[in-house]
Amino acid sequence: MEVTVNGARREVPADVTVRELIEHLGLTEGPVAVEINRAVVPRARHAEHRVSPGDEIEVVHFVGGG
Repeated sequence: MEVTVNGARREVPADVTVRELIEHLGLTEGPVAVEINRAVVPRARHAEHRVSPGDEIEVVHFVGGG
């Protein structure tokens, strides 16, 4: 299915959860924040919240440093 991730159109597997999408995008190293259609999806709901065709998704990958 087609969604927009960080401003770019992408094909992702149908019926994925947010957690599965994060794995599909290769963002498994460290925590991420996810917003779908301008609403934050709490990390506790990543395993159950399903992505829908046409969703606009923003994923922020946290990087440590100083």
